[in-house]
Amino acid sequence: MRSALGSAVVVLVLLVVWEGLHLAVSNSGLPSPVATLVRLGVLLGDADFWRQAGETGRAFAAAVVLSTFAGIGLGILLGMNRTTGAVAQPILVNLYALPKVTLYPVVLLIFGLGISARIAFGIMHGMIPLTLFTMNAILNMKPVYRRSAAVMGLTPWQSSFYVVLPAILPEVITGARLGVSLCLLGVLIGEMFAARNGLGFVVMQAMERGDMPSVLAVALLLAVLALVVNAALLALDRTWRR
Repeated sequence: MRSALGSAVVVLVLLVVWEGLHLAVSNSGLPSPVATLVRLGVLLGDADFWRQAGETGRAFAAAVVLSTFAGIGLGILLGMNRTTGAVAQPILVNLYALPKVTLYPVVLLIFGLGISARIAFGIMHGMIPLTLFTMNAILNMKPVYRRSAAVMGLTPWQSSFYVVLPAILPEVITGARLGVSLCLLGVLIGEMFAARNGLGFVVMQAMERGDMPSVLAVALLLAVLALVVNAALLALDRTWRR
């Protein structure tokens, strides 16, 4: 109850600040919250908008699934060997800090202009942080877990799946929360730069027309989606920690 009340207060404060900025600007560059919500209602009643949202949803879902499995698998592979993890960590950190937009032309050359390029770009954003979280969790894991696996005579695969992964699952979920948001960002950037469908494409078209209510309406919808997914993963994290 207290958490819900706090969230409601934060939302109310944000709406008040938004309305204040709209009144301060006093032009169409920043629509009011009411105008944005009205435009969002119009978009939600448009069948073409749902088709575009479906394209983004398909690319986003594929990027999340692939980046999650790849990130956890690579993180376990690197973390199980301390030397390999120590060598790989600075490389991954530098790759994570690299602006991914600079690599998008290479992605387009490899995957073309279809949905594959957007999925690949989403994976590039979401996989590395999950790999780092998983690898560091294993490197900082209590040694008793590995000793227990060795005493039970488990194979490396069995040790990773039945001992290591359950022990580091809270850190993996934390990495997944960040990775999911970055996957969505990567997919949207891909749609904005080189696509003919998707919500990123809708935003670019609205910007070209100067239709700021549509831009903010799509941004609001995406923000709500990201918050819902993040809240679900946070609830899963809290449940597992208990």
